[in-house]
Amino acid sequence: MLNIYKNIFNWSDLTKEEKKFLLLRPRIIADKKIKKSIKKIISTIKKNGDVAVHSYNLRFDKIKLDCFYVSQEKINLSANLVSKSFKDAVSVAKNNIEIFHSKQISSNLCVETFPGTYCQHIIKPINSVGLYVPKGKLPLISTALMLSIPAKLAKCSNIVLCSPPPVSNEILYIAKICGINQVLQLGGAHAIASLALGTETIKAVDKIFGPGNIFVTEAKLQISRDIPGVSIDMPAGPSEILIISDKYSNSSFIASDLLAQSEHGSNSQVVLLSTSLEFAKKVVVEIKKQLSYLSNKDIILNSLKNSRIIISTSLLECFEISNLYSPEHLILHIKNSKKFLSYVKNAGAVFLGKWTPVSAGDYITGTNHVLPTYGYSKTYSTLRISDFQKIITVQKMTKKSLKNLSKSISVLSLTEGMDAHNKSVSIRMNVLKDKQVINELK
Repeated sequence: MLNIYKNIFNWSDLTKEEKKFLLLRPRIIADKKIKKSIKKIISTIKKNGDVAVHSYNLRFDKIKLDCFYVSQEKINLSANLVSKSFKDAVSVAKNNIEIFHSKQISSNLCVETFPGTYCQHIIKPINSVGLYVPKGKLPLISTALMLSIPAKLAKCSNIVLCSPPPVSNEILYIAKICGINQVLQLGGAHAIASLALGTETIKAVDKIFGPGNIFVTEAKLQISRDIPGVSIDMPAGPSEILIISDKYSNSSFIASDLLAQSEHGSNSQVVLLSTSLEFAKKVVVEIKKQLSYLSNKDIILNSLKNSRIIISTSLLECFEISNLYSPEHLILHIKNSKKFLSYVKNAGAVFLGKWTPVSAGDYITGTNHVLPTYGYSKTYSTLRISDFQKIITVQKMTKKSLKNLSKSISVLSLTEGMDAHNKSVSIRMNVLKDKQVINELK
């Protein structure tokens, strides 16, 4: 049995360097061999198209397909091949996700910034998006929902859902009820490359969304860097959770949340911050007790090697540590948790109180579970409607407005040494002067 006690640390006893080291994530950066293999996959698909994709499908997924896309008939048939209880659960989740995400839809904006000068922004959907839904032992149906719903609400005109073959009936059912007619049977790095580059039969997309393993992540990074015009949602790493607890916390609840996050993968990381060593030990006892009857025990044991239990002197110090770590998921398992929300500076998603487990947010509360990991919550946000949209700015000036602002434009442009910029304004001012002279002569 893993000795979790050795992962308990007293924050005040650590040096600055030890504290920094303690908050490091498991190293998941692709090595040179992986980077090279991904680069080769991308270049081969770029050169050989469908032939290359078929080859990689056979090599990695041991399958030969007549067509990369699932037929509409098979998508429609999925409704008869999933259980009523599954349909009912999906219906509740879909409804909650739609309610929350529909409130994120922004409207166009028009402001008069100076008399006669009007600035607008107009919001347009990204035309073509690829939604990558990875597959572990079982289909990640929740990810299919979390990607499909905002893409449809944003009114993207071309949406492709992509998942490793064979695509399950559950995923096809979600595509059906979300109104997605293009389902691509591809997985891994060659799926990402195909979405980005396009082939003879696969349509290229403008932006790719969705999590994946180290190969998928590396492929997304390479295509966003090397293929012009194609972007990705956000950098991704293993799943993680940080829990802040106090003396009122429930040790069995906390243990269950730590274990739930640990089963995402062997590189997942869980962190508990507590002001009490005795309470932390109670959580460890609960972890050992609950672990014995979980089906993903081997994955969890590997993940717990990356775990951290940190004993702090106060709740406020716990928030300081949490903000340094910048977790994907943050549970405030403390009394009056909402009052402490102002202390949260960095987090992908926050869960308030003991009755809000992360698993609820993963599936059904309505928020999106595609979140920044690996410390990226310092600068990235939860996936939302705006990620599927672009904002275009528009401006319009009257003759009088340009005339009144021309002197300021001249000063600023000439200060930057931009003579042509200044000329584009002065030439218009000269036309206005000429017209004024003509009118005066009349």
